[in-house]
Amino acid sequence: MPRRTPKKLNSPESNLIWSPDTELVGLVFELLSEADVSIYPQYTIGLHAWFLDQVRSFSPELSAYLHDGESEKPFTISALDGEMVSSGREVQLKANTTYYWYVTALSSRVVQWLLQWVQNLPTQLNLRDAPLQIRSCQIAHPATTYAQLLNSEHGETVTLKFTSPTSFRRKGHHFPLPMPTNVFHSYLRRWNDFSGIPVEQEAFLFWVDENVLITRHQLTSAKVLAGKKGAVTGFTGAIEFGLTKEASKQPDFCKLFYALGKLAPYCGTGHKTTFGLGQTRLGWSSQVAPEVPDVQSLLARRVEELTDIFKAQRKRTGGDRAEETATKWATILARREMGESLQVVAQDLEMPYETVKTYVKLARRALKNPVSVPPSPTS
Repeated sequence: MPRRTPKKLNSPESNLIWSPDTELVGLVFELLSEADVSIYPQYTIGLHAWFLDQVRSFSPELSAYLHDGESEKPFTISALDGEMVSSGREVQLKANTTYYWYVTALSSRVVQWLLQWVQNLPTQLNLRDAPLQIRSCQIAHPATTYAQLLNSEHGETVTLKFTSPTSFRRKGHHFPLPMPTNVFHSYLRRWNDFSGIPVEQEAFLFWVDENVLITRHQLTSAKVLAGKKGAVTGFTGAIEFGLTKEASKQPDFCKLFYALGKLAPYCGTGHKTTFGLGQTRLGWSSQVAPEVPDVQSLLARRVEELTDIFKAQRKRTGGDRAEETATKWATILARREMGESLQVVAQDLEMPYETVKTYVKLARRALKNPVSVPPSPTS
């Protein structure tokens, strides 16, 4: 196990202290790659697993809650922010280059665990075969509470920038546009789960649909990998929301509108926020978000292509199970085609190795013989 970080990381300059009543906080880690190293395209799975392993090491009870608790996860993590290039079938991190990694907490329980953890951080973040040195940890989003967000001062608009691909689920499909109801529904779900100040969802979203305007936007789209399985088309860029004159007739909803905007950097936007998607910041930026490395886009396109093929073959059976199976087959086969071992894929997907081995055989057989698709074993 790596040595623990010297206390100098937690010097007064780092300000890694917050009050016991804190409910929200965001941290940024400065990581250093000491050599040129290659990581697999879906490396955010590794970041996710490393973080949860840290939780398990310090608090098995909290770890069980994060795995099995409520539907909304009380934390987010980002992908690595820094210079990356495609290297064959992998993504390469450059020697002596700094990368930044963001972690946020959305509930007092996770916030207080973070406070204990940062006092005794490991010196390395082990991303499979790519050890990254933890050089520093700082507060990125101030420690606060939901009540403070609700009662804080605000401007006339809510302006957000999406720094990593962002997408929503709508009618069983991915929806890569920041429509007001989708955006604020995303934030309201987290608010209602963790704030202790619940709001009637249907009434608020009706108000959003009637009164929230898009006053300007600058968006682009990209196809990306989505957590452990599948691919999505997501958007990055910036958007500004304003209110109609009639919105002020419901001042409590106006107040919540601005509070949810301030919640965005902590909770992220859309889905798969614990795997790096939906990273959100306040303010406008015309700067283009970093491009997804070619190998990640290539794998995402291949996963989507295979998913469509397997779903079409199974359309006569339909249902969520058929779609889930098609996505699993596509993810496993695409990653195997990219040269990854089935042992690693099984570990990432938290599936038995023999099941993954069977799935890749069935997927290959289905590509060769698309008319007859054999039944899938239970994973």
